[in-house]
Amino acid sequence: MAIGFILITTEPGKEQDVFSQLDSIEYVTNHWMLFGEYDIIARIQADDESMLTTTIVEKIRPIPGIQDTKTLIGAEL
Repeated sequence: MAIGFILITTEPGKEQDVFSQLDSIEYVTNHWMLFGEYDIIARIQADDESMLTTTIVEKIRPIPGIQDTKTLIGAEL
């Protein structure tokens, strides 16, 4: 199993639009609005890292209103 967190910065005023669109993405297991440097954090969980990265690159980053993302992928030690 692969788990990642996506820190999202939105265009001003687009926070709620982006937040709502995350509901329809299959591997997004939870997401929260933030105050501070980032506007939203989303938790992604998939069967493997390939599915995780495909979801991030093809489904999340193209959402209209997203200005920037930072991705943190969990590691099993």
